[in-house]
Amino acid sequence: MSEPRDHDDPSGSTRRLPVLEKDTEEGTDGGPGRSASAADHDPQPTLDGEGGRAGRFWSARRVPAGILALLVLAGTGLLLYDIVAVRADRPAMQWRRWLARQLDERPLDDTWVLVAAGVAAALGLWLLVLALTPGLRRVLPMRRAHTDVRAGLHRDAAAMVLRDRAMDVSGVRSAKVRVKRRKVDVRAVSHFRELDDVRADLDATLTDGIRGLGLARQPGLSVRVGRPGRKG
Repeated sequence: MSEPRDHDDPSGSTRRLPVLEKDTEEGTDGGPGRSASAADHDPQPTLDGEGGRAGRFWSARRVPAGILALLVLAGTGLLLYDIVAVRADRPAMQWRRWLARQLDERPLDDTWVLVAAGVAAALGLWLLVLALTPGLRRVLPMRRAHTDVRAGLHRDAAAMVLRDRAMDVSGVRSAKVRVKRRKVDVRAVSHFRELDDVRADLDATLTDGIRGLGLARQPGLSVRVGRPGRKG
């Protein structure tokens, strides 16, 4: 059987067309054959369970860290300048002489000493809390489907989605949704239908909506339904 002619070739000679070779079941060495391009596009490994556990996001806390760094820098610089001035046979600054005199004359049970100690302890405790807690409480971690991807959902966005779902329920006139870390509070107003029926529909709809948010820890649901207040 003759090969197809190339109509663009003026000589009228035949030319073999290129052929794309498929991957075979076995490789040249008898093992399973796989192309390099297929190996490059393999899906990333997923975490165990229902998407894996995801911890909270840690806040950088740039403002408190910046303020503390500036205060420490200013205090250290001022103290070093005063020490160098004293070493150069100059009198110490007035504030250091006053502080040394106060520390020498006032007893430990003095009111101002106790107040200053309490303020220093409170500031130290606040800094420890900032260092040991994640922060970003308004960002809810979502389930991790891949090891190298992390996602979070803002509470206001989650509340907006759930409120839209609640407004789709028949009989709901208005709804207020508050999303917390462990609980979703819903207050709805119904102007017709039985309250128990509306509450049951809201429970089913919002439970499905919370599940669809894809959060790492599914919060509980609290629904309260009432009638609109009388005008006048």
